[in-house]
Amino acid sequence: ILLSWLFLILCIAIKIDSRGPILFKQKRVGIHKTHFMIYKFRSMRVDSEKTGAQLAKKNDDRITPVGHVIRSLHIDELPQLFNILKGDMAFVGPRPERPEIAAQYCEEMPEFSLRLSIPEFDFRLKMKAGLTGYAQVFGKYSTTPYDKLKLDLTYIENYTFALDLMIIIQTVKILFQKENSEGLDTG
Repeated sequence: ILLSWLFLILCIAIKIDSRGPILFKQKRVGIHKTHFMIYKFRSMRVDSEKTGAQLAKKNDDRITPVGHVIRSLHIDELPQLFNILKGDMAFVGPRPERPEIAAQYCEEMPEFSLRLSIPEFDFRLKMKAGLTGYAQVFGKYSTTPYDKLKLDLTYIENYTFALDLMIIIQTVKILFQKENSEGLDTG
């Protein structure tokens, strides 16, 4: 209710900026490998993945003018509050990946945890995915998948309510840092 005015402004701006739906939904892998639809304000052209799944890049020409603004302010993620209300996600946890990207990461990182006898990447799925997380706060968008995995595992193995509070406080701080929303550098 408190953000309804902002949601209304964003909906109008996105609709005026480019054709297509206001919200973008995409299948993600959640806790215990369950799939759910994640919601975001659409920041890219409708046909942005006609050649297949790909991560955003620095200076990505698929991003709309309004998309650049909402990504830099991190407000494209606000509809994920509905995912939290539905129970698909938590405020803090490992970021949910797309099924095809998660499968690719499992192939690229086949190491097994000695204690768990499961791929380490799948160990991330023992917790609910989060709107923010340890890897988002202490990594960057361009942090390698392997390093993000190590950060996620550090969070899971050291989880406390106090750690969640610290991550939420740090998240507010990084909202004002441009480099956290720029995308991958193609170099």
